[in-house]
Amino acid sequence: MTAYATLAREQAKVTDWPGYIGWSVGLLIIIGLVYWLMRQGWNWRRTLQSGIPPLPAVPARAGRTILETSGRYHGTTTAGNWLDRVVAHGLGTRSRADLTLGEDGLLVHRPGDVDFWIPAEHLTGARTDSGIAGKVVPSGLLVVSWAHEGTELDSGFRADHPDEHTAWVEAITQLATRTTKTKKTEEAAQ
Repeated sequence: MTAYATLAREQAKVTDWPGYIGWSVGLLIIIGLVYWLMRQGWNWRRTLQSGIPPLPAVPARAGRTILETSGRYHGTTTAGNWLDRVVAHGLGTRSRADLTLGEDGLLVHRPGDVDFWIPAEHLTGARTDSGIAGKVVPSGLLVVSWAHEGTELDSGFRADHPDEHTAWVEAITQLATRTTKTKKTEEAAQ
């Protein structure tokens, strides 16, 4: 066989366009199927969580401001289960977030997404953790624990300056403790 025939055969393998097109179409179909299955899973989760009542109305202000920061909202899960993402009422979407902790509660403003409000009496505590809702951040997340109509939830945030997380944990814990003591005092007075 001549060098020209060998070269022609190798070039024929490289320009096997029907084979490449077939594989490409097959790969696109698989990618589309995976995307469709992910979307179906998200919708199924939303249906399962349809029993979660609507979130409290978002006020214009959070009362006298204690702390403010900006960063990312990473999602909300059921308390203690960092993989059980809550998608109802827009809580499952990651986004930019501006947090304002006031005497009345925590205001989460999410540009381009649904804002939400956690009243002070619903806050149960805060901590730093490495992951939430399938997102792991080795340098840490601020996880705010709260209760909504009998459902215990954890919401994860990452401040633009993670060294602020400690101050947030202390402030939220103090606010939650103060609110719990006030509520117990009011119940005892009745």
